[in-house]
Amino acid sequence: MKAMISAQSPSDEISVELSSRRTGMSFHRTRMSADRTLMAIIRTSLSLISFGFTIFQFFQKLAENNIVSTATSTRAFGMTLVWIGIGMLALGILFHVQFMIGLRHERGQMKEEGLIHAESHFPVSLTLLTAVALLILGIAAIVSMTFRTGPFG
Repeated sequence: MKAMISAQSPSDEISVELSSRRTGMSFHRTRMSADRTLMAIIRTSLSLISFGFTIFQFFQKLAENNIVSTATSTRAFGMTLVWIGIGMLALGILFHVQFMIGLRHERGQMKEEGLIHAESHFPVSLTLLTAVALLILGIAAIVSMTFRTGPFG
């Protein structure tokens, strides 16, 4: 059981306790920063996926209505944008997971060494779950576009 630190504690104990708490809070700030980075990746990849999908659908509809004779290269460009968005999102998820594993490991080491308390929970990121859901949706879109099946084909 750890001793309670109060205003009547020696100043060096207060200083160590405050430093420990600041360090613990810095882990949460770092985690939130990693989430913001993943949100930026989601935003960019979602823009690429949606813009590519829109180009693909637009020129496919023009070709179906015989407004343009061939839209193959433009549809290929749209699919390329979707592929780039999916790739970017997959790499962003991979980087985020690796970073969080390292952060959790470092936090665990500091807790074992008694440098931080690490009493607060470090839950799975909602941003990560959203990114995975969007990755699955992007993969479904590219499969549909490639094989011209389903609601996206």
